[in-house]
Amino acid sequence: MIKRDVFEYALVRVVPRMERGECFNAGVIVYSRAHAYVAARIHLDEAKLLALDPEADVAGVRAALRGVEGVCGGGEGAGQAAGDDAGRRFRWLIAPRSTVVQPGPVHTGLTADPAAEVERLLGLLVL
Repeated sequence: MIKRDVFEYALVRVVPRMERGECFNAGVIVYSRAHAYVAARIHLDEAKLLALDPEADVAGVRAALRGVEGVCGGGEGAGQAAGDDAGRRFRWLIAPRSTVVQPGPVHTGLTADPAAEVERLLGLLVL
């Protein structure tokens, strides 16, 4: 029997215009304490972004999404979270701090392979 461990994940949402309340999923962040693993996979649908807000700052949204990936990767790309462990970086990422790029609620599941899980969730919930 394959051992499965608890993992947590949150979607990364883009909310182009807060006053309209419209959003779409642009990525997923997966964290597994048992595997000391945190990773994000991002896919920005520019056409969807511009359909919701023709004046959206596409480059700014891309930069914010790259920042999520950088924090997950740790090291120099993580900025203030560079020295933090995977769990602290995940908690840092799921804390709301932007009106345009926002984390969704945290969900849990079981997996033997968190790296495969992040790809599965990207395909299921974002692409």
